[in-house]
This record gives sequence, C-alpha cells and structure tokens, in this order.
Amino acid sequence: MDYQLLTALALFAFASFVTPGPNNLMLMASGANFGLRRTVPHMLGIALGHAFMALLIALGLAQVFTAWPPAETGLKVACVLYMLWLAWKIAHAAAPGAGASRGRPLTFLQAAAFQWVNPKAWAIALAAVAIYAPGTGPWLLAAMFVLISLPSISVWAWLGQQLRRMLTSPRRLRAFNWTMAVLLIASLWPVLRM
Repeated sequence: MDYQLLTALALFAFASFVTPGPNNLMLMASGANFGLRRTVPHMLGIALGHAFMALLIALGLAQVFTAWPPAETGLKVACVLYMLWLAWKIAHAAAPGAGASRGRPLTFLQAAAFQWVNPKAWAIALAAVAIYAPGTGPWLLAAMFVLISLPSISVWAWLGQQLRRMLTSPRRLRAFNWTMAVLLIASLWPVLRM
C-alpha cells in the first residue's frame, strides 16, 4: 500500500469536505435551526451518500456521461432545481419549537440523495476517482471519504448549533436562514457558467 498516496487522498478529502459548499451551508443552517443531535442523520447521509456516489463513479458510472451527453445536461438542470428548492426550505425554516410541519432537518435518505445533484460533490468525486482511485481502488477511496468527511462536515453543524445562541430572536434567525439560502444559490454559479 502506498502510504504517500493515502496521505494525499486524506488531505484532498479533508480540504474538499471542510471547505464551504452546499452540504456545509445546509449543515450550518440545520445546526442553527434544529441542533446538532437532530442534524446527525443529515451528516450521515452526506458522508455515506457521497462515498457511495464516488464508489459508483469509480466503478464506471462516469462513462454514462461520455456515452450520452444529454445525461450531463439533465443532471445540471436537476441540480439547479433541487438546490433552489432547498434554498427555499432553508429560507422558510421555522424557529426551533415553532411549527413542526414547517421545520424538519433533512433525513438520511434526503441528504444521501442530495449528493447526486450537488455540483461540489460531483467535482470532488470525479477528481478523486481520476487522481486517486487508480492507486487506491474504488473501495478504499469510498472508505477514506467516509472516515474523513464525517468529522469534517460535523464542524459545520456544530458551528450552526453554536450560532443558535445568537439567533434567539425570530428576526435574527430569519436573517440567518435567508443568508444561508442566498449563499446556497450562489454556490450554483460554477454550474450556471458552464
């Protein structure tokens, strides 16, 4: 086993998962609105969902886009529509304890499914598969993603929970949620430019 390659993959994964992006913005908003404990299924959905996506790409799924280019366009459209819907959900999240029907964190399956329409998740997975999978294999790559992503993304949910103390007034919470929604929409810029 090439330990330099594993170290490089670990550093790549850490830098990819700890930096701002759609997943981390949503985790921060979830931590602020629902607390860390209620955000755990969301975090697990991201970590395991993204690792599963990277595994499938490493096993050959990326060839679909080469063989059938309209699939890439379809993925981009689905990505934009779903992220706009999520931004709307974040912007209109209810305060903790207010209106349970309006305020629920993403479930494990919703977060795992989100990886398939998250442009940053695709970029991370495609880059990792191209650079690291030939030396590590698909299964080790996916395992490293789970091991590195979970603590990296948990920081964002924890930060959101810490912000919760400052977001005690409905006005501040609303401003925070709208800011997170706008940032989520702004994260679509690279996709829209293509």
